[in-house]
Formats: sequence, structure tokens, C-alpha cells
Amino acid sequence: MRTCLLLALFITSSAGIAHVRQAPQNSGKHRLCMGDAPPAAAPVGDGTKIPTPAAISQVAWLSGTWIGTMGSTTVEERWTPPAGRSMISVGRTLRNSALTAFEFVCIVERGGGLVYTAMPNGHQPATDFTMTKIEGTSVTFENPAHDFPKMIRYTLKADGTLEAIVSGSAAEKPEVFTYKKQ
Repeated sequence: MRTCLLLALFITSSAGIAHVRQAPQNSGKHRLCMGDAPPAAAPVGDGTKIPTPAAISQVAWLSGTWIGTMGSTTVEERWTPPAGRSMISVGRTLRNSALTAFEFVCIVERGGGLVYTAMPNGHQPATDFTMTKIEGTSVTFENPAHDFPKMIRYTLKADGTLEAIVSGSAAEKPEVFTYKKQ
């Protein structure tokens, strides 16, 4: 029975992998975290900006499990190491040990830069944020056309904590999250 289940999982996984490999490279902003297209044709963020040049290896410091606690709320982000010119994250927010939110995120090389694609609570279509700045262990992604957030910044601090800032318009107060690596 166990062998049959493992074989079924393998076949299902293989079919899923084949499906992903056959996905069109030019299907616009709805191609969730797909590999790079030729730079001139690559849709990024709101489709109007040219990205800041970067490679996924420059944000490898983001990989790992990061957990932040604020009172009775715990926020977790689990980032894969870079592979296939991408990094994947799954995140969840727990309040009093109950799930209150989750998010799927992908950072992918696209158009010569990096694009952060977010699906909060699994909502589609996903939202792209184009990387606009990278310096050492700090990376900023922006999408000025999005309602909130318009900017997402991750910074690995000297003390080893990860700071994530999300902000909207100038009138809105930025949200700051501090994580410790597990």
C-alpha cells in the first residue's frame, strides 16, 4: 500500500513538473514565478519599469526560516535557497495559535532584474513588485500602481535579525516586522 501511495505521489509530482516546464514564457503578468524571458519582452511589476540589474544569488541571505513574535501574534516566513533563478516562500500569521493569514511568494529573475510575486491568502491574480534597489543585505521591491503595499523591503541587520517593511502611500504608516532566523 505504501509503495502504491509513493508511486502515485511520484506520478502526480512528475506530471506537475512537466506541466510547469511546458508553461508559456510569454503569458504576461499571470505567469506565476516562471523563469526568465528575453529581457526586452519580460513583463515586470506594473509593466512600465525597467528593473534594477540583479541576480537571485544576491538575495540568498534571505533563505531559511524566519519567525517574528509581537504579543500573541507570530509571523513566519520560510524561504528556499536560490535554485532555477528563483526563491520561493510560504508564510503564515498565527494569532493565539490560530491561523489568520498565509501567503505564497516567489522572487524570480526576470528581464535582467528581480521580481517579487505575492499571493496573500492565495488570491489571484498574483501581484508583481519590481526590485528597485539592492545594496548588500537589503533589497527593495515596488509596485506604485498597487493599493497596499506599494513597497516591500527586506534588510538583514548586523545582529542577524531580518527586518521587513511594507508601506503604502506617504500618508500611511509603514508596517515593520522583525524576524529571528530559526
